[in-house]
Amino acid sequence: MVSKLGLRSVFVCSALLALAQAAPAQVKIAVVNLQQAVAGTAEVKKADADLQARLKPQQDRAQKLQADLASIQQQLQSGGSRLTEQQQADLNDQGQKEQREYQRIMQDLQDAADSARQDVLPKASQRMAEVLKKLAAEKGYDLVVESSVTYFSKIGMDITAEATAAYDKTYPVAGGAPPGANPAK
Repeated sequence: MVSKLGLRSVFVCSALLALAQAAPAQVKIAVVNLQQAVAGTAEVKKADADLQARLKPQQDRAQKLQADLASIQQQLQSGGSRLTEQQQADLNDQGQKEQREYQRIMQDLQDAADSARQDVLPKASQRMAEVLKKLAAEKGYDLVVESSVTYFSKIGMDITAEATAAYDKTYPVAGGAPPGANPAK
């Protein structure tokens, strides 16, 4: 069975071959890193910043639990024979309870991040495809290739930053993304 990447590469090569044979005129090709272009948009950055702000209390709680667990571990190791069996059992019980809560919080954080990605990324990817079509028409590109299926391209062929800028111009975000906001991953 042909892998998805392999099949994509075959299509890209076929398209390039067809373009090269069809016209002796120069073919204009551009390369884009779609994931980077989408992640760099103000819309995705804002969604990520909003998610981070919404999840901050849970993240803080997880960090506190992690510190508490380290403290319990330290008490059990350094207490040694000074702790009674009951004290050791109590510390172990407390540690297990906090470990379960920590794991639950971490799973909740992961689920929230996954859900947020599923809410934002498909829509943004679809919009980016529309922006790339428009950009290709405006700039006269005959072919726009995803960088993940490209083995080599000249630096001037990469339109990732241009695609992100065109997206932000086409789909402005109210309030924009805060400076230095990390894109959703």
